[in-house]
Formats: sequence, C-alpha cells, structure tokens
Amino acid sequence: MDPELGQEVPVASIDKELRKLWEADEVHANASLINLVTCSEQAGSLRQNSAIIRELTREHACRAILVEFDRSVEVPSIRAWITAHCHLAEGKKSVCCEQIAFAFTGRVTGRFRNTVFGHLNSDLPLVFWWQGELSDVFRERLFSVIDRLVIDSSSWADPVANFSRLKDAVASSTLDLVVQDLAWTRTWQYRLSLAGMFDDPVALSALPSIETVRIVHHPKHRSSALQLLAWISIQAGWRQGLGLAAARDGQVEIFPMESKSGHAITASLEADEASAPVGLLELSAPGVTVRISRAAGAAHLLRELITSGNSQTSLAPADPDDDGGLVGAQLARGGKNTLYRKVLPRFLELLAG
Repeated sequence: MDPELGQEVPVASIDKELRKLWEADEVHANASLINLVTCSEQAGSLRQNSAIIRELTREHACRAILVEFDRSVEVPSIRAWITAHCHLAEGKKSVCCEQIAFAFTGRVTGRFRNTVFGHLNSDLPLVFWWQGELSDVFRERLFSVIDRLVIDSSSWADPVANFSRLKDAVASSTLDLVVQDLAWTRTWQYRLSLAGMFDDPVALSALPSIETVRIVHHPKHRSSALQLLAWISIQAGWRQGLGLAAARDGQVEIFPMESKSGHAITASLEADEASAPVGLLELSAPGVTVRISRAAGAAHLLRELITSGNSQTSLAPADPDDDGGLVGAQLARGGKNTLYRKVLPRFLELLAG
C-alpha cells in the first residue's frame, strides 16, 4: 500500500477493486461531477498530483485519473493504483472521490488513450490538465475528446512552438475545446482590480492620455506579464507601434504602442527574481498614476490611484501561487474563456516580437 497513491492493482481489475474499496468503507457518497485527468512526464508527479487532488476534492467532486510517463525506459509497462479522497462532516467520512493513478514506461501512444479513457465516467465532462511541454503524446485522437484543457504556458521552454500545436488542436476539436492557461489565471485579480480602478472618473478621464505601462514579473512568469499587457492593449484599443520593434535593455523589455488617437505609449516588462509572479502593474498619464502591486507571497494586492496632491489606496485579494489553487479557481469560475481567445492573437504578436 502506497500512503499517497493507495493500493496497487492490476490494470484489468481496476473496476472490480474500486467496488471492493467502496464495499469495505462506510461513506455517505461517492461523488463525481467531472472527470479530471492530469498528465506529466516529470518524475514524482503522481505523488505531487495526488496531494493536489486531495485538496481540490474539498470543493470539486471528481473522478481523478493521474498519469505519469517515463519514456526513458524502453520496455513498455503500466502500473496502476486506486484510492479515495474523503472529507469529514460531523466527524465522519461524508463524501469521497475516486482516484486512479497510472505509471507508463516505453512508447505510450495507443496504450495511453485506451487505458486512461477506458476508465472515465463516461457521462461526465472531461477536464484534462496537461503539465509541461505539449509532447508528441498530445495528438488529435487525444484532444478530440477533451471538454476543457488546462495548460501552463509559463512552464514552456518554447512557447511559440507549443502555441502553434495548441492552435491546431483548438481548430481541429469537434467539442468546442475550452483552453484554460494558468499563466492567464495568475492575472485574474490584477485584471479585475484594474478594471475596477478605471470606474473612478479621474482614472477614466486619464485613460486616453496614458503614456507608459510598467509591469514587473518573476522571470518564470513572463507569459503572465505578456498576457496582461496584451489584455490591456486590446481593451484600451491600442495597437503595436507601427514600424517600431520590441527591444531589450538588460532585464527590461520595451514594447512600443500607439493609442487610438495615435500618441506613443511605452510599455515595459521588467524581470525581477524577488517579484511575485506579477509584482507590479503601473499605468501613468500626466498627473495620474494607477498602480497595483503585490509583494512575493502576499495574500493581497495593493491598489493605488495617485493624482496631484492626492492618493487613494485599497486592498484586493491576490491570485493563488500554487497550481492546485489556480486550477480550483478556474473550475469554480467555469465559462468558455472567450476573453482569453480574444487576447491570444495579440499575446502571440508580443511573444514573437
């Protein structure tokens, strides 16, 4: 018995062993609202993801299927474990969610799809959390049956190539595939706060006169910063500066832009090892500065509206730092993520620049 993954069972006996598991345990409900599949090629990911699923099932009932690949071992093999994540009510086990874990070695094409998808709850939607690069396992026969795909573009060494593969997947999907990028989720509270701050008449009147945008981010989260800049430029109606290219000065990237009226805007992204994933968003116009900041690890954002001789401050919640918290936030909000699709082309332009 593995303390994290549970009981190891033959793949052919998974369903029978799950029935035995429920018969031997007194629970009020075996609950599932979705199928949640996690896939990773990182060694040790099964136990890490099992810990994440244990927390996620406190709020999101699911059948969880965890997959880890090790293709450095040429001999094909499959090992499987079953367990249940149970949560207490009035001191007793009340609701439990099933978990099945698979460890694959060798070439996985075909075996992966048939094994994993043969153990889904067939009448429930499929949320598929792909961790890391979109490898050759990520192919049409896989994404064609996914309802919601969770990725993290901040983890990609070559985001341009991975987004190209993702674009093909979305275009070929027959299920109106919803993509949820954790890099985008990390900016949710920043976007919510910035939109709320421009409800102030002073800030709103300064919007057409914005001259600079400054974003400070952790080096690992450049994708989040670029997506935040792409969202701002799309929502404000800005375009990339005609005939001007992005430039780099040390850890600072400069993106020239133009407003609707044609005046120049300088947008900068600054990488800082001491920063939160996104540590600062600042928009400045003559006499007005809108600033949202967060110290690394802080639970709140600090919002500031600074005008001549006056400063207004307030707090807002920060987005989770951990992947499990981000996935939970996305599952709670749901939706078709149409804003992400709207912003994605501008983000890819900035990424290429």
